[in-house]
Amino acid sequence: MLERAKALQEKLSELRRTIHMNPELSFQEYETAALVAKTMGELGIECQTGVGKTGVVARLGNGEGPKIGIRADMDALPILEANDVAYKSQKPGVMHACGHDAHTTMLMGAAMLLKDEEFNGEIRLLFQPSEENSDEEGVSGAPRMIEDGAIDELDAVISLHVDGKIDAGKVSVSDGFILSSADTVYAKIIGKGGHGAMPDKARDPIFMLAPVLTAIHGIVSRWVNPVQPAVITVGRLEAGTASNVIPNEVELDITVRSIDDDVREQLLVEIEQALSVAKAMGGDYEMQVRRGYPALFNSSTVAGWVRNTAVELLGSENVIDKGLVMASEDFSYMSRASQGAMMILGTKQPDGPARHVHHPEFDIDESAMPIGAAIMAETALRFVNGNYQ
Repeated sequence: MLERAKALQEKLSELRRTIHMNPELSFQEYETAALVAKTMGELGIECQTGVGKTGVVARLGNGEGPKIGIRADMDALPILEANDVAYKSQKPGVMHACGHDAHTTMLMGAAMLLKDEEFNGEIRLLFQPSEENSDEEGVSGAPRMIEDGAIDELDAVISLHVDGKIDAGKVSVSDGFILSSADTVYAKIIGKGGHGAMPDKARDPIFMLAPVLTAIHGIVSRWVNPVQPAVITVGRLEAGTASNVIPNEVELDITVRSIDDDVREQLLVEIEQALSVAKAMGGDYEMQVRRGYPALFNSSTVAGWVRNTAVELLGSENVIDKGLVMASEDFSYMSRASQGAMMILGTKQPDGPARHVHHPEFDIDESAMPIGAAIMAETALRFVNGNYQ
């Protein structure tokens, strides 16, 4: 399978660069979905468009046995690309800075590898919109796909994500939690504005901020079970307009991350307790929570299938265990609805710089794409053929 995938290198690079030059934001992946549907048609594979708004679902097999899904996300980010390459984004301010162009390409590559295979069962290709953002109702692409029946009756679902800090030719497959939940708190400390020369006539919210910040930054170290991963970061503070003006309020934007559902709820409760310190100082607070994605859990069973395939194709020396990272991914919804696992695919040039996702200079070593396509295709094929149970 890997040798067959390597023979597709030129075609995969062409597809990936076409998508990279024409990035589309969340739930706007019309051109990308059209390219996917066109490619599926050329391969003779049945597909359905408009799933989860702008997603595509393709099906292989007769549907009379085991069923497994392979998922790839399609959307780009609102980032101005800084790379000077022939396939640079042609849409200023929009860029594939998280590798979803490669994810989509590799899933099309898996389709190319699987199209002539005969088996009892179904391999379902899930081209998902909007992993990076949510719609007007606060719902991202994976839940929208689930609502539209994209993973109905699947026994398992697998996916991958590129990593520009791991050398191309290597992959990471981990059991258990591999990514955290991610919630955002938008808060205000409310005081009473006034003249900077007469603070006694006001209620200074900046003065209240110091103990509030101390309380917030003490939550993880003092109130959370120390064996539970948790992160709270105040990423934005805004207050005031002039040195001699006491403002009415201070705004705070806070990211909140964990893997345990109970800890996730506890962190939000503790943040509100910390904000309430402002009341003891004659002020008040407001707090709004935007729920993000739940933590991503890799089934040890499904991760084992992917790992076994990767070891056979690449050798054990090229299969590592990166473990937990406190980032988030909405594949977590699918892995909770059907046992699942996500593999991390190295895309760093061995002698090149590390490429961080969500950065204007993000790019990949395209030689990794046949590896991702082959592992996903071979794992799915072995499952429907009864080699993995």
